[in-house]
Amino acid sequence: MEKRSDKFFLGRQPILNRHQEIIGFELLFRSTDFNAASFTNYSHASASVISNVMSSFGIEEVLGGKLGFINVNLEVLFSEFIELLPIGQTVIELLEIIDLNEHVVERCRELRKLGFQLALDDHEYSEEHDEIYKVIHIVKIDILQSDMSKLPEIVRTFRRRRIRVLAEKVETVEQFEACFRMGFDYFQGYFFERPVILNRKRIDVSAMAMMKLLQQLIMDASLSELEQTFKENPGLSYNLLRLVNSVGIGLRNKIKNLRHAIVLLGLNQLRRWAQLSLFAINDSRGLNHPLLEMAVVRGHMMEHLTDGKRSQDEYGEAAFMTGILSLLDVLFETPMEEIVEGLHLSDDVSAALLSRQGKLGMLLALAEKVETTDFDAVIPMLDECNVTMTQLLAAQMEAFGWRAGVIAQK
Repeated sequence: MEKRSDKFFLGRQPILNRHQEIIGFELLFRSTDFNAASFTNYSHASASVISNVMSSFGIEEVLGGKLGFINVNLEVLFSEFIELLPIGQTVIELLEIIDLNEHVVERCRELRKLGFQLALDDHEYSEEHDEIYKVIHIVKIDILQSDMSKLPEIVRTFRRRRIRVLAEKVETVEQFEACFRMGFDYFQGYFFERPVILNRKRIDVSAMAMMKLLQQLIMDASLSELEQTFKENPGLSYNLLRLVNSVGIGLRNKIKNLRHAIVLLGLNQLRRWAQLSLFAINDSRGLNHPLLEMAVVRGHMMEHLTDGKRSQDEYGEAAFMTGILSLLDVLFETPMEEIVEGLHLSDDVSAALLSRQGKLGMLLALAEKVETTDFDAVIPMLDECNVTMTQLLAAQMEAFGWRAGVIAQK
């Protein structure tokens, strides 16, 4: 059993704008020795975030070019090492336990002058905080702890001051829509991950073509069959040629025909492209689609956690595919049973997707708990999956870094 002292859980909670595009992540670190967050460990936790992001992890790998929201208490706010964080990519989030006195306001002025963005966490509006409102950029409001009838006026008040307002704990589509109507600028929560299958959505032609291609790749279809699918779908053919050129292959080789393009790209790369492209079809959010972000990281983290457990090529590919496919029911608003049935998947992948059973199912359940920062549930699951904290953190970092590289090809 791995010793867990000095080990940390790493969590990234996505923050979306009004177009449901990811603009940043709140970064959460918690020692595996802590059973729950407490006021006494805020300094330790905040310092750990900054230390680990800057050294052990690397800001680009963790954030992928997005904003990073980092909680600080009074001690960390006045520390010098907070200024080591990357200016322009960091939002310093003042915890609600901080007394917003004149000394705090002055420190915030200094940090703002340096170029940092500032946010108030779990904040309740009060006229006595007029001075801090002149300095901060974002106010975060916990909608579950707020009087919804008073929120519209509070949001208007902040926006008149040119302060952006972020709704926390947005867990349902209904909550998102209500906050959207009130004028909130940003949204934090997992409402976008909840399947809505009340009115079944018809999967359009381009999505069906991509699903067909993915099915063929899963079942090792012949090169002729793959070529025929591209021939039947001009849009797919165009995107294939763009992909081949984007990775630099086409610059060295003149593409003769579709078959040549498939061979140049390679089946593994083509399979990954098909899996990821499902999340960008007919969606203006493109690379900022939150489901795409989650699927890519989930799939690659699961793949990385299979290292050394079986044949890496076979089992790792199955793990990656399980992670990617696990969000298609949300994307297409179609029951997972129909998606699984249509793709003719192997028994272990099907069991994982439908009921979180088997080894792949346990890895999928672990990945889901890590995403939602349900750290208390993660600890026993690590032992069930025969995964150490070191392996989990390594898999997360590998997935964060890999995500940017793969998506950049699209």
